[in-house]
Amino acid sequence: MACVLETPLRMSVLSEVTASSRHYVDRLFDPDPQKVLQGVIDMKNAVIGNNKQKANLIVLGAVPRLLYLLQQETSSTELRTECAVVLGSLAMGTENNVKSLLDCHIIPALLQGLLSPELKFIEACLRCLRTIFTSPVTPEELLYTVRMQALKCFSVLAFENPQVSMTLVNVLVDGELLPQIFVKMLQRDKPIEMQLTSAKCLTYMCRAGGIQTDDNCIVLKTLPSLVRMCSKERLLEERVEGAETLAYLIETDVELQRIASITDHLIAMLSDYFKYPSSVSAITDIKRLDHDLKHAHELRQAAFKLYASLGANDEDIRKKIIETENMMDRIVNGLSESSIKVRLSAVRCLHSLSRSVQQLRTSFQDHAVWKPLMKVLQNAPDEVLVVASSTLCNLLLEFSPSKEPILESGAIELLCSLTQSENLALRVNGIWALMNMAFQAEQKIKADILQGLSTEQLFQLLSDSDVNVLMKTLGLLRNLLSTRPHIDQIMSTHGKQIMQAVTLILEGEHNIEVKEQTLCILANIADGTTAKELIMTNDDILQKIKYYMSHSNAKLQLAAMFCISNLIWNEEEGSQERQDKLRDIGIVDILHKLSQSSDPNLCDKAKTALQQYLA
Repeated sequence: MACVLETPLRMSVLSEVTASSRHYVDRLFDPDPQKVLQGVIDMKNAVIGNNKQKANLIVLGAVPRLLYLLQQETSSTELRTECAVVLGSLAMGTENNVKSLLDCHIIPALLQGLLSPELKFIEACLRCLRTIFTSPVTPEELLYTVRMQALKCFSVLAFENPQVSMTLVNVLVDGELLPQIFVKMLQRDKPIEMQLTSAKCLTYMCRAGGIQTDDNCIVLKTLPSLVRMCSKERLLEERVEGAETLAYLIETDVELQRIASITDHLIAMLSDYFKYPSSVSAITDIKRLDHDLKHAHELRQAAFKLYASLGANDEDIRKKIIETENMMDRIVNGLSESSIKVRLSAVRCLHSLSRSVQQLRTSFQDHAVWKPLMKVLQNAPDEVLVVASSTLCNLLLEFSPSKEPILESGAIELLCSLTQSENLALRVNGIWALMNMAFQAEQKIKADILQGLSTEQLFQLLSDSDVNVLMKTLGLLRNLLSTRPHIDQIMSTHGKQIMQAVTLILEGEHNIEVKEQTLCILANIADGTTAKELIMTNDDILQKIKYYMSHSNAKLQLAAMFCISNLIWNEEEGSQERQDKLRDIGIVDILHKLSQSSDPNLCDKAKTALQQYLA
């Protein structure tokens, strides 16, 4: 009797277990997205460490539904992520589980998931892929036979990721290195999508340090392929992607910029990007017009980006870009476009070209680019403000004809407000532009800067934790404290606070460059007629100058020597009293020692100073 009952008993138990699991699967089909999400979360909790439950859910058809939800763009990121987590958990069960997942074509779905912008979802997909590929039942070649998905996966993984890029460079597939496989996929007989994505993979691996910029696969294969994607023969979408990828590839490498600039007349080719949409009369097809309109912004953005990269370093390339038809007008128009992306890339292009002394004196002045630039600076997101304020720094250099009209348009107030930004790059640019503005400026401009900045803000910047902010603020102070009448005027109103700041910096834990700049400010103060008394009556400062004259670093010694030279110069009123006081604190003894220095600069400076005592 027992024998007869054994099988029905097992079947009964299995059906009970399966039935108890069915409600998990049923909830995946609920019309309410919140209930579906909760169902997936409950399923996740149910399968953790429970292989029986995993097997039951697979038998009941949970996998196809989870994959469907994972691939639906209408699914929330949270739902898609939870689906990937559950699938990963199922893959951690038996080898049969993994086989079932593979039969449902899980790998292409997960690889597609890697193209999502959502990091948590990407991580969940990657964990699931790792679990599947570490299983002995998963054929390795699967990763390489879903080619486009694999290519896209590699491009996502390599982007700004040195560790992954260095790993991918050494991956062997059937005895061939992965970069060489990518190079083969660049061939013209391959689908355009494959060529573009392979070029992206190689570009990202190069920028992340996995491939050298002078490697043949970059110079002779990737770069020319991307230039080819910019030609008129390609679809608008392909031209956008080609230009943006090329811009990223050459962005930081001078030699690649030069090679690209002379490949297939690229600079002239890009001017065509601004000719969309074509005139309405020339387009009878409404769909075509709609398509052109849709891509017009993207084309202009991509062209500006690529021009910015091309002109980042080389003066001749910048000249060629500016001489391209209507280029400056296009940039000026781009600065006021409704599309934030076009505005940003136009500003980037302008910033790149503004590094040219020649262009600042000619084209920039002829087209009054400072006007739309100032307008951009009035109201823009931080990412645009950072590039626009960097450009303004260049337009405020002393040889730029734009400097004066920019000052008249209320730039000081704008720049002073930038120095209070929480965004570090904006603080640096704000103070940098003010530093350029103060260079060889007239007294009124210097007074306006000090008034606009306020003493409190100036000292806030001098105590900034970022060394770039501190250095630029010291540079501003140094430029403000130049020419004797200006030095005396500023020190008569702000002397106490400036001397306090100088003392704090010389006592603090700062690098050599910061202390050298601070000593140079002291040397400027010492060059004033009345201002030098603020040093001579401050014994603490005098002891600090004496200390730095004997410092182990020659730069600091030299800067301290400039202070002394300005204080003891014979032809100036009160020089005898100053010389006597400095002799009393041991300065002359140090000068004698330095006159024997092996450093020619120190030696000469010490001898010149000693001559003031003998004259």
